[in-house]
Amino acid sequence: MTSQRTRDRLVDRLKERGIRNPDVLEVIANTPRHIFVDEALSHRAYEDTALPIGFGQTISQPYIVARMTEILLEQGPLESVLEIGTGCGYQAVVLAQLVNRVYSVERIAPLQQKAKDRMKLLRANNVKLKHADGNWGWSDEGPFDAILSAAAPDHIPVQLAEQLKVGGQLIIPIGDERKQVLTLVTRNEDGFSKKIIEDVMFVPMLSGTQK
Repeated sequence: MTSQRTRDRLVDRLKERGIRNPDVLEVIANTPRHIFVDEALSHRAYEDTALPIGFGQTISQPYIVARMTEILLEQGPLESVLEIGTGCGYQAVVLAQLVNRVYSVERIAPLQQKAKDRMKLLRANNVKLKHADGNWGWSDEGPFDAILSAAAPDHIPVQLAEQLKVGGQLIIPIGDERKQVLTLVTRNEDGFSKKIIEDVMFVPMLSGTQK
């Protein structure tokens, strides 16, 4: 269930759902998603579904990972991307193969450590991790070409949007446990604009850190 043929079937499903960027599809095909989930769930790793990773968190559905990544890459090559919510590290590793530098913040220390171990195994050396409250971003490393959030606040966090370069984009789910919309925020010379992409469902964005 972790063979290349199984991965290729996942890519075919992503194509059917509208993912077109060939670089994104190639990275999804070549990234071993099964190492990012517990062994008991590894047989489901290449299903197009979110899976639990502990601590009330999930590894995002492959379609959502591909969709969010594809949208950000539409603006051209990206030097630096900030990810809010490292989780198991899957999204960060996908990004690391497509952009120059990834900065990823995770509030739950055990998840961050597991992600760090997986990135070392996969030699994702262009990813920098931080154990911190993702609500505040990572201003010391900004401004960023793009920011991707894997957790949903109930409003657009201004402190994150302000860490974008002019022309940079934040892609983030906004809403509550009943309804969320994937939102693309672009920083312009005179402020911000936003575009609704589609309905989604992510874990909520919480404050504070957890050891």
